[in-house]
Amino acid sequence: MNKLYTTVAFAVTFVMLLTASIYAQRKRAGNPNDTIASNYNPAALFSPSFYTEKGNEFHAANGAPGPKYWQNKVDYQLNAKLDTSAKTLTSTENITYTNNSPDALPYLWLQLDQNTYVKEARSNFVTGRAASEHTQGYQFESVEILINGKPQTVNYIVNDTRMQIRLPKAVAPNGGKINLLIKYHYQIPGNFGNRTDYTDTNNGKIYEIAQWFPRLCVYDDSSGWDTLPFLGAGEFYLEYGDIDYRVTVPWDMLVAGSGELQNPKEVLTAKQISRLETARNSEKTVMIRTASEVNDPTSRPVQKGTLTWHFLMKNTRDVAFGASKAYIWDAARVNLPEGKKCMSMSVYPIESAGNDAWGRATEYLKGSIEYFSKQWFVYPWPVAVNEAGIAGGMEYPGIVFDGITDKGKELYWVTAHEIGHNWFPMIVGSNERRFAWMDEGFNTFIDIYASDAFNKGEFAPKRDGEYAPGGGNPADEIVPIITDPNAPIIMTAADAIKEKYRHPIAYFKPAFGLVLLREQILGKDRFDYAFRQYIHNWAYKHPQPEDFFRSIENGGGEDLSWFWKGWFYNNWKLDLAIHDVQYQKIGGKRSIRITVANLEKMAMPFVVEITLKDGSKQRQTFPVETWLQNKAITFDMPVTQDVLQVQVNPDGALPDMDRGNNVFKVR
Repeated sequence: MNKLYTTVAFAVTFVMLLTASIYAQRKRAGNPNDTIASNYNPAALFSPSFYTEKGNEFHAANGAPGPKYWQNKVDYQLNAKLDTSAKTLTSTENITYTNNSPDALPYLWLQLDQNTYVKEARSNFVTGRAASEHTQGYQFESVEILINGKPQTVNYIVNDTRMQIRLPKAVAPNGGKINLLIKYHYQIPGNFGNRTDYTDTNNGKIYEIAQWFPRLCVYDDSSGWDTLPFLGAGEFYLEYGDIDYRVTVPWDMLVAGSGELQNPKEVLTAKQISRLETARNSEKTVMIRTASEVNDPTSRPVQKGTLTWHFLMKNTRDVAFGASKAYIWDAARVNLPEGKKCMSMSVYPIESAGNDAWGRATEYLKGSIEYFSKQWFVYPWPVAVNEAGIAGGMEYPGIVFDGITDKGKELYWVTAHEIGHNWFPMIVGSNERRFAWMDEGFNTFIDIYASDAFNKGEFAPKRDGEYAPGGGNPADEIVPIITDPNAPIIMTAADAIKEKYRHPIAYFKPAFGLVLLREQILGKDRFDYAFRQYIHNWAYKHPQPEDFFRSIENGGGEDLSWFWKGWFYNNWKLDLAIHDVQYQKIGGKRSIRITVANLEKMAMPFVVEITLKDGSKQRQTFPVETWLQNKAITFDMPVTQDVLQVQVNPDGALPDMDRGNNVFKVR
């Protein structure tokens, strides 16, 4: 009896298990989504081990500087003279270099950017279009080091835009110091200079002087000596320190430079000093030298010879200056968080004056600094200068060179962009020469929201050559770049990006990528918190790309390796499609069954919206994990009336390559 009972029980159990197994197989089988044709491969986008290395003592796994992070320091003392007859700049340079690295340094590398204008320079061979005019570059009169307080000639070589100084004794690690003494001069390039030049105005030449002194290359834990040559597009990578500089010019010229003027009583009139003090406490722009005073000799403290202007800028990576007797000069107070303040000022010729042009330049500069300081990180220097010339959009710590003919929204946008560079890379000191997107893209991103904020959106939205140049929806305008088979990826070396793609790839795509992170993926609160942490952690330091990626992931609390992979390391396309829509009735309740397919390699969180017969709308939001296993998803949305249409990405916020399959009209 017991044996029979056991046999029957076993048979029943076996049948139940077999039935359940068959039911499960039937349930898994026949998924219609498996037949949808798609290029999407979840395993490729969400593959693990995005980072090839673990965090270390110098660059931590959370994206912050590690406990043993080190950085070398360079202080400069410069005495320059501008010869307006010969169009030359002559200078002496005293460099104090502090080696905080763990390595002894038997040689030093310096950047010689003026050598890019030499006929044989490598920069003439990058694009296939050599420059039509040239200079002789740096001419060195002496290169010495101080040993026991005495100058000693040192062996050096010059190779293109680099100089190697071969030392008789290595600079000791962990705080060893050395002093370099360099005397040099060079011919200032004319209007072919691009970033540094001189040009004529009705009342005299304007000189824009940049990359004007030999600067130490960065020695870091990533590359050792970073000695990429200056080829034109790739910009700068520099150490931080204090720069104390003097510029001697003819008596009738004004000098506007990075940092704070140290000797106003020697180079300004009593009236100008008084006006500056007024401007220091004024919300509105105050004229320091008016148009009517430009050709008035009494607007200068002397009427013959030369004057030496003395500036000091602390904890900076560079300085630049403008000089001209044609400058109008105005200024205003900048209000910073916690009651701090600094000065915003502009210098420009009479031709650029007027409220529709440079008459508002100081206002634009002030508004930009106030926004960036409140939103991201407080502007650290006492003065910011907007200078008008033909460099037409070039940035240095504390001073920007903007277009002499710029007006209205173009002048606002270029002002906001160039001063925005004081956050990236002047404060957050990324390597522009290798990773253009870490300064151009980040800066373009913060400019977007600055435009929205300035004067209640007077020049919003930002739509210029850097961002959505067609003036339309950025999500639509980026699609032709992503779908262009010849377009490089964001991670391409700066100088390897052809001019056709420079703005789309170094500016637009990374900036829009951050917009996607902020507005579609992480949300504003989480993104802003993580981005501020990145800025504060790497202020006056040298982050690498992975430091940024890790910072946003850790601060935002998301694994974003799929995004970095698809958006930064590839130009993977996104194509979401409404594949099918059917009415359903489940348990007596009506719903509409929707199938959304992902047809290309990229994935994104997304929104589906249904429009009902009475015009009302319902939405459902899906996370990126929707695509972790699936190339298509089917779901139900309860409805109480007929549906007119179903739409994915209804706001057009995602860069979907085919808008035509985003909408399904329900019959």
